[in-house]
Amino acid sequence: MSVPALVFSDDQAEAHDRVAEMLRGVGVDIDAGALTPRAEGKEALLAITGKAGSGKTMLLSRLVGALEEAGVETVSGDYEGRRRRDRRTLAILAPTNKAASVLRTRGVPATTIHRIIYTPVYDPEYEKIAEWLTGEGERPQIEGLTEAALDRAHAFYQSVKSVPGALAAAGLRGSDFIKGWKRRDEPLDIGFVDEASMLDARQFDDLKELFPALVLFGDPAQLAPVNQSGAMVFDGLPEAQKLTLHRVHRQADDNPILDLAHALSDPDLGFEAFERMVEQAAARDDRVVVAPRVDSDLMARSPVLVWRNATRIRLIHAFRRAHGAPEDALLSGEPLICDGIELPLKHRRKRLDLEARGLIKGAQVIYLGPGRKPGFSRLHVIGAEDPQISAASIVKIELPEEEEPFIPFAANMGAAFLHGAAVTIHKAQGSQWEAVQVFAPDLWAAARAGRSEAGQPLWKRLAYVAITRAEKRLIWVTRYRLGRPARPLGTDDLVAPAAPLTLTPGGEEG
Repeated sequence: MSVPALVFSDDQAEAHDRVAEMLRGVGVDIDAGALTPRAEGKEALLAITGKAGSGKTMLLSRLVGALEEAGVETVSGDYEGRRRRDRRTLAILAPTNKAASVLRTRGVPATTIHRIIYTPVYDPEYEKIAEWLTGEGERPQIEGLTEAALDRAHAFYQSVKSVPGALAAAGLRGSDFIKGWKRRDEPLDIGFVDEASMLDARQFDDLKELFPALVLFGDPAQLAPVNQSGAMVFDGLPEAQKLTLHRVHRQADDNPILDLAHALSDPDLGFEAFERMVEQAAARDDRVVVAPRVDSDLMARSPVLVWRNATRIRLIHAFRRAHGAPEDALLSGEPLICDGIELPLKHRRKRLDLEARGLIKGAQVIYLGPGRKPGFSRLHVIGAEDPQISAASIVKIELPEEEEPFIPFAANMGAAFLHGAAVTIHKAQGSQWEAVQVFAPDLWAAARAGRSEAGQPLWKRLAYVAITRAEKRLIWVTRYRLGRPARPLGTDDLVAPAAPLTLTPGGEEG
C-alpha cells in the first residue's frame, strides 16, 4: 500500500521558500544540499504564525528534514562536540518540557530552551565516549567499562541520539559523567522555536543572542505571556519578517475540535451560541463530550483547565478529598506543577542542574514518594527526556478562602510546587493532552466580565487555548460537580528511563 506524499498548501510553500531564502543568506542551501562555513556577523530572523491546524508543525518537520539532508547537525543540549567553523548546526526548541515532548512524538528532535541555554559539563574521561558516539573521536578504552558496555552505549545511540541515555545503557549514572551545568557562552547556529507565542521579551533576547539565524513558529490567537500587555514577541517584528499560514488543514474525516476553535474567530459569536455549537458537535461526534461533572480520574494526569484561581483551588481541594488524601502528606501519583526554584544566588549551580533536568517553572510533575533525605521528593517530570529525579521540595497546597497555603512538608530550599490537578488556561499553553476537560462555568464568567485582550473578548482567547490543548477528545464541563474516582491514584502508567540518571550535585539526592 503506497502512502500519499504530503503536499504543501500555497501558504506553506511560500513560507518554506522564505525560510530557504533566509538560510541561503547564512550559508545553508536546503534546495541544493550545499553548506558553507558560518559567516560571523550575519543575522536572520523570521516568524511563521498561524492558528491551530494551519500546518506549522508539518512545515517545521519538513524543514528539519531538509536541513538534515543538507548535512546540518541537530544539537539536543545534552552534549555538544567541539566547535568547528565548517560545522553547521540546528536546535529545535520549545518553552516547556511538554511542548518539546509533543514535537518529539511527531518525530522532531526537540528540546527545551533551558536545556540549550544550560549546557552539561562532562567528566573528561567520559567525554571521550561522547566524542566517539557523535563521530568526533576513536573508540575509547575506559577503565572499569567493558567492551560489551561500550557496545550497548553505541547500539543505544544509533536508535536514540542521546549521549546521557547511551552512557546510562553502559551502566553509568548521571553523577558519573555529568559534573554540573553552566550557562552557554558561545552562540549556536540555526534555531527553530515552536510555541513562540509563549516567549517573553527576556527569553526572546536570549535566543537572539544565541542564534544568528532564528525562525519562530507561533499561534497569534493564543494568550500572550503574563505582564506583556497582550503582545507576543513576533507582534513587534517588521511585516517583512512575518508570514501567516491561513489555510486550515483538517483530517480526512474532519476535526470537530479544530472546527470549534476556529469558529471563535467570528466577531458576532457570543458565549451562549458557542456553547450550543459545542452541544451540537457532541451530538454528532464522540470526540466532543458535554459532561455535567469533572472526571476526577482524568485529573490525575490531565488537569482541568480553568480561568480563575479560586476555581482552580476549589477543584484541587475536591480532588484530594475525593481520593482520601491526608492533609499532612501527598499520595503517590498526585500531580504537581513546578512553581520555580527557590535557591539563593550562591547556589546558582544547583538551580542550573535542576532546570537543565527539566524542573523549570510550569513543568508538570507526578509525585512518586518521599526521598531518602528529609524534605526530598522522588518525582517524574512529564515530557522530560530523563524524567525521574529526586529533589529538595517545597510543596504548597492552597486551600479555599485561605490566604496562606498549607505546606505538608518542605526542605529549607529547593523546587517549589503547587498542586496540578487543575491549572489555569494561561499555564496550560504549550501543553497538549489526549483528553482535556475545559471548565465552562469559568469561561461563562469571563464572558460576563466583558474583558478583552489585544482587541478580542478574553473568553474567546481562553476558549481557543483551552480547546486546542486537546489532541483527541474535548470534554466541556458544564457544572460545579466532581465525579467520584473509579480507581486509586498510582504511578504504574509512568515510563521509567532505561537506567537511573540521578545527578548528585545541584540539590538532588545521590
